[in-house]
Amino acid sequence: MIVSKALSPSLGVEFTGVTDPLDDAFVHRATEALAWRGVLLVRGLHLDDEQQLAFSRKLGDVVALRGQEIFPISVNPARSKSAKYLRAAFHWHLDGTSDDVPVKATTLTARHVATAGGGTEFASTYAAYESLPEKERERYESLRVVHSFEASQRQVNPDPTDEELAAWRTQPSHEMSLVWERRDGRRSLVIGTTADHIAGMDPAEGRALLDELLEWTTQERFRHTHDWKVGDLVVWDNTGILHRALPYEETSERLLHRTTVVGDEAFA
Repeated sequence: MIVSKALSPSLGVEFTGVTDPLDDAFVHRATEALAWRGVLLVRGLHLDDEQQLAFSRKLGDVVALRGQEIFPISVNPARSKSAKYLRAAFHWHLDGTSDDVPVKATTLTARHVATAGGGTEFASTYAAYESLPEKERERYESLRVVHSFEASQRQVNPDPTDEELAAWRTQPSHEMSLVWERRDGRRSLVIGTTADHIAGMDPAEGRALLDELLEWTTQERFRHTHDWKVGDLVVWDNTGILHRALPYEETSERLLHRTTVVGDEAFA
């Protein structure tokens, strides 16, 4: 029998007793968990790539990056060609803020784990928005924020070469509402390390506001930390759940396999 329990008061569901993650009844429960709790965990599933892809396709179409649907996550250059850029993942972020339609969900399975550090933290931008004082919610709903790949990379490389800067800027910046009202009526905050500035606001004032909102959203009551074990499956709603990796050594064997599910709702 499949049993579920909350990971924290604000987000997350852990399922136990899952023997077939492709069973329609479990997929339905997983989909509901993603919609209303943002993160789901099943420990010890030990899915291989084919099984992970099959489960991901139950959630929607899978993104193929340069023809690759399974993406290795590691800051060890020997394990991932994108290790250099993945260091920005140590900062809170949403994936896909450079796109009109962000990816809907992300799945991760643990192949190897770090001996120290390397957990993944999640924070609910739904719960954070809903808990803001009414006057602040009203103020933020009229603001627009500009996101960029450059903003995230400057967190780990504040003094880039001209070549690095040119490469970052091949990814377009994107302006959107700071408060994203969804088609189901819920609202969330579109913030994180890619949030560069508030449109039309003094840069210093806008930066202070974004930093304040990020601090508010990532406080303990809206947050959950996952400590990885080999074989874990974690899935989250990328559109409303910020995430970050906790630091670990570059030489670590830590390796996660990721899939991303194509989004179906555009930023406002």
